[in-house]
Amino acid sequence: MLSVWWGVNGIIHWEILPDSCTITADRYCQQLNRVAEKLKGKQDRIYYLHDNARPHVAKSTCEKLLELGWITVPHPSYSPDLAPTDYHLFRSLFHHLREKGFDDDGNNVKMDIANFFCQKSKAFYEREILTLPERCR
Repeated sequence: MLSVWWGVNGIIHWEILPDSCTITADRYCQQLNRVAEKLKGKQDRIYYLHDNARPHVAKSTCEKLLELGWITVPHPSYSPDLAPTDYHLFRSLFHHLREKGFDDDGNNVKMDIANFFCQKSKAFYEREILTLPERCR
């Protein structure tokens, strides 16, 4: 499983989770801590959009987001067009990885994903984030 956080300037943090790993509220809060550490001192205000999956709306997650001082952007139920990671970033990554084969250790896939993220222009990331307000309407 690949978890990715990104914004108008590109990728903030990503990690590949072990096979059969499940995202729980506790694990999600740990990930949020890692993202917050990477953002420390880089932005005054952070607007955060995530979907309504259980770990994202759990009490501990809501408390963590309050603690971090992030402004949570509401995500209406059943609104796939408001999930740019799903239909924009992951779709593009899927097409990139589709024809490739990797060994079992996972190092090559990690390097390839890192290269994919680096090769995308700022405009690739910016375009999807900046169109969110219009899609919300």
